[in-house]
Amino acid sequence: MNNIIVDQLMKSYEDMIFVFGSNLAGRHGKGAAKSALAYGAVYGQGSGLQGRSYAIPTKDGNLKIRSLQKIEASVNTFLEFAQLNCEYNFLVTPIGCGLAGYSPKEIAPMFKSVPGDPYNPRGIRNVFLPKVFLSETGWFPHQEHVDMVMRLL
Repeated sequence: MNNIIVDQLMKSYEDMIFVFGSNLAGRHGKGAAKSALAYGAVYGQGSGLQGRSYAIPTKDGNLKIRSLQKIEASVNTFLEFAQLNCEYNFLVTPIGCGLAGYSPKEIAPMFKSVPGDPYNPRGIRNVFLPKVFLSETGWFPHQEHVDMVMRLL
């Protein structure tokens, strides 16, 4: 993700939550997890809401890569949280595609209930997916997401 645009979104929209891949030990030392510290991520907390960030664990407590099934269960927990917390917007980083080593093609389909999914066009509207997930799935962002980013440029 473009760090400048992420920074601008986080500064411009107080309701924006930074969603990042984590490990269950909550060691936020690298990648997007390290960036999440600036948005309230709590060292030692490996999942869930933390300040203006939300951790989705892609590695276990021993820093071993979690299975796709376990990651998907955590993504589903996140999507339920997002749906119940409509007062927030969630900016998802390409979780699982950095240090965990999965491809966007493997991870993107886990977000099947978000906008742009042609099989669920009335999906959760407060979740913003990274471009790499959209391009892998052929989904398109909803216009309100495009408008929000364009206002910053």
